[in-house]
Amino acid sequence: MKKLILTSILGLFTVFCFGQYTNSSIVKVNSYTKRNGTQVQGYTKTSPNKTNWDNYSTKPNNNVYTGSKGYKARDYSPASNNYGAGKTINTGARGGQYYYNSNGNKTYVPKR
Repeated sequence: MKKLILTSILGLFTVFCFGQYTNSSIVKVNSYTKRNGTQVQGYTKTSPNKTNWDNYSTKPNNNVYTGSKGYKARDYSPASNNYGAGKTINTGARGGQYYYNSNGNKTYVPKR
């Protein structure tokens, strides 16, 4: 019995630390037109929560709908320290961190 429990804990630890975990709760976003007239096709994303660890765009996760690999650093990971280097990092009212990119748009960064 001890071996079974230990094996289960070790397996969960391995999946949590090294494996892919995506949020099973999804939101479908309908097509829309931006203010500048650009058409955006509808898409599927993970439900909002307070972390990016389970988002399709976060490494090492994969988007099951498009097949694309995640490219953003996980919150609080060493790689998140490189985002926005040389830029002024602002903190929003709800705790999100961002900087203004060369187009003047907000670019959100992983939590550090």
